[in-house]
Amino acid sequence: MNANNKIGNSTFAFKTAWQRYGTLGILILLLTILAALKPGYFFQPSTVTQILSQSSVNILIALGEFFAILIAGIDLSVGSVTALSGMVTAKLMVAGIAPLPAVILGILLGAILGFINGILVNGTGLHPFIITLGTQAIFRGITLIISDSSAIFGFPASFTTFMAKRFIYIPVSAFIALVAALVLAFLTNKTKLGRNIYALGGNKESAWYSGINVKLHTLIVFIISGICAGIAGAVLLGRVGSAEPAAATGFETYAIAAAIIGGTSFFGGKGKIFGVVMGGLIIGVINFGMNLLSVSSTLQQVVMGALIIGSVTLDRFVAGNK
Repeated sequence: MNANNKIGNSTFAFKTAWQRYGTLGILILLLTILAALKPGYFFQPSTVTQILSQSSVNILIALGEFFAILIAGIDLSVGSVTALSGMVTAKLMVAGIAPLPAVILGILLGAILGFINGILVNGTGLHPFIITLGTQAIFRGITLIISDSSAIFGFPASFTTFMAKRFIYIPVSAFIALVAALVLAFLTNKTKLGRNIYALGGNKESAWYSGINVKLHTLIVFIISGICAGIAGAVLLGRVGSAEPAAATGFETYAIAAAIIGGTSFFGGKGKIFGVVMGGLIIGVINFGMNLLSVSSTLQQVVMGALIIGSVTLDRFVAGNK
């Protein structure tokens, strides 16, 4: 075997190892660093609860964002959908609707908002970046209007009690995120719909020639994104204890970062639900760690932006995507 073959095999082995274990390795490295910096605090059971609680909303939104990126698109409206669906859920509960029907209606609203995104993308032919940038502002504006720019609180005790529950230090919100991830993992790995979405992201023209209804699958992708954001809205209500008009502002950045860090190709057609969950945990650990180390919120934004650039760069040059 000549030197070129050895280098080629080593490069291939590194790419394969990175694609399989890179995200998990990053998570372990972050946990190790934080444990070294704050050994007396970091190993407390309450720390695990805080990280999982903080990560659950990010994971849920990132799961929806994953599908938009998987078809080489993007959904910038996920933060606004989370806020609007959560606000509607809150107002319904305060108005006397039982928590479960209110949450279901909030999730249904998320699906409708995702449907609107999909219809606009298909109908105009514009890139999802443009459409969801516009709907991001529209949905946020509606949230401000229906709330009169004021927080909503005073939820039924049954809702707040349930959302505050812990099972062996694992919060209910983490279980909700896990169930959503398992359902979507089954969809992507075991169904024809999932295979078609991957094919659409790999090459839209080839997918069309092979008989895949491109517009229908694009619509479904944005509906899934809306549903995930709707669930995140309900989870965020339980975590914060109130519905804020500015809730989830900037969370689309966390969602994109989680998906990309988790190995989802920004160029479409590649990614796994497990990686997105790991990416969401990484974002949660980073946010928790920076708060623990008293890093300013402005610097946290710098770190998050740098993570996105670094992750896409790795996707482009290490994983070999073009």
